[in-house]
Amino acid sequence: MSKVIPNTNFQRSYTAEEIQAWLVSNISEMLGVQPDEIDIRQPLDSYGLDSAQGMLIVSRAEKLLGLKLSLILLWHYPTIEALSKRLSEEFQNSHLEVFEI
Repeated sequence: MSKVIPNTNFQRSYTAEEIQAWLVSNISEMLGVQPDEIDIRQPLDSYGLDSAQGMLIVSRAEKLLGLKLSLILLWHYPTIEALSKRLSEEFQNSHLEVFEI
């Protein structure tokens, strides 16, 4: 009898809402505030997020999504709402490229 081995290369899909919740959780923890104090429509720099903390968020997002991300994303998408939508699109596009034949 053959044994089925799960594909460990498979990554789960993340929606913009899941990424948004993940960002709120990580940023609130980093800044020492409650998640409900974070407004997803406010620019991240309005919370005093510095460049070192921005690099840490991007690094953690790379690990979560399995993508190489640029720190410049934080400037182009300065709110959690915009950033989570863009990261979700980036994640979906990266998987479409992998499966194209």
